[in-house]
Amino acid sequence: MSAPPQPPPVRVGVVGAGLMGREVASAFGRWFALLDCPARPELVAVCDVNPAALEWFRQVPTVRHLDAEHRELLARPDVDVVYVAVPHHLHEAIYTDVLRAGKDLLAEKPFGIDLAAARRIRAEAERLGRFVRVSSEFPFLPGAQRAFALAASGELGRVIEIRSALLHSSDLDPAKPINWKRQNRTCGEAGVMNDLGLHVVHIPLRLGWKPARVHAQLQKIHRERPDGRGGTAPCDTWDNAVVHATVEIGGEPVPMTLEMKRMAPGETNTWLFEALGTERGVRFSTKEPKTLWTYRRDREQWWERTDLGFGTGFRTITGAIFEPGFPDILMQMWAAFLAERAGQLGRRFGCATPDEAVAQHEIWAAALESGRRQSVAPV
Repeated sequence: MSAPPQPPPVRVGVVGAGLMGREVASAFGRWFALLDCPARPELVAVCDVNPAALEWFRQVPTVRHLDAEHRELLARPDVDVVYVAVPHHLHEAIYTDVLRAGKDLLAEKPFGIDLAAARRIRAEAERLGRFVRVSSEFPFLPGAQRAFALAASGELGRVIEIRSALLHSSDLDPAKPINWKRQNRTCGEAGVMNDLGLHVVHIPLRLGWKPARVHAQLQKIHRERPDGRGGTAPCDTWDNAVVHATVEIGGEPVPMTLEMKRMAPGETNTWLFEALGTERGVRFSTKEPKTLWTYRRDREQWWERTDLGFGTGFRTITGAIFEPGFPDILMQMWAAFLAERAGQLGRRFGCATPDEAVAQHEIWAAALESGRRQSVAPV
C-alpha cells in the first residue's frame, strides 16, 4: 500500500543566521520525528549581513539561497514564511518589510523595540491580512502545558496568587563584553523585560490574566562593560525587573508577580509558573523539568508530585518515558505555528499572538512609568 500523498512543504526563510537561525535549521532537519503535524517546513533561504554566519548553512541540503540583504530574500517567490531573529531596534522595519512582501511571519520577541512599534507592526499585519505569531518556547514543555490546563480548568477555586518568572545568571560576570541586548538604543528602554518578558507573560495572558496596574522594582547592576576594543561601554539597560501586578479575576483583585532577571545567582535559565487557589494549585519549573507539583485541599492539604514524560502537544516518535529539551519545544512551537497557519491547531496550545505581544509591551510601559515615579501605574 502506498503512503498517502504529503502536502507541499511550507517554504521558510530565516533573517538572522545566529543561534536561533541554526536552531530552526536543526528542528526542521528532524521534522520526521513528528507524527501528527499537518504541515511540513523546508528551510530554503537564509539572510545575514555577516558572510561568515551564512557559511554554516551551506551544509543544510534544503537551503537554496544565501542572501546578504533581507529584501533579496523577501523578493524570492519560493519563500512562504519568514522567521526573523534580529536585534530589537530592527524589528519594526524588517517585520513590516516581510508583511508587505506578502509573506507570513514568525517574529521574535519582544515584537518591536517598544509599545508604539509593536502597535504599528500589529496594525500592518491586520491591514495586509498576514498570519503572524511571536516566538515563545517554554509554554510548550509538557509541565507548562499541564500547568496551563489546570489553571484554565476552573479547578483552582478562587485564585489567591500567581508567580511567573525567567531567571538567568549570564550577566553576573562584569568582564562579559557588551552586546546589543545591554544597550537601550538596540534592546529598548524596557531592557530585560523586552528580552525575557514574553516568556513570562505568555501563559498568564493566554489565561486572560492581564494586569490592571503594576508596581515595578527595576535594577541596573553593572553599568558598564568591556567594549571588546580595550575600553568600556555604557550598559544602560535594566538588568533585573520584578513587577508586582494586580489582576482582576472573577471580579476580585489578585496579586501576580512577574520576574525577569539576567542576574539571578544560581540560575542558568530557569522558567517557572505557579498559580495557587483556594481548592487547587499548580507549580512547574524547569529546575525540575520532569516534575509537576499540584496542590489539593480536602480534609487535609496535599502537595502531590507527578513524574512527567514526553507528553507534548504534537506526538513524536520519542518514547513516553523520556523528557524533552529545548530543541524539542522549539519544534513543538513551530508545529503549533504551522498547524494554526493551516487552520488545524485544534485545541492545542498556540504561539503568542500579536495582541499578546502588544499586551506585554503595555505592561512593560506601565512598569517603566512605575519605576520612574516609584509608585503604582495603571496598565
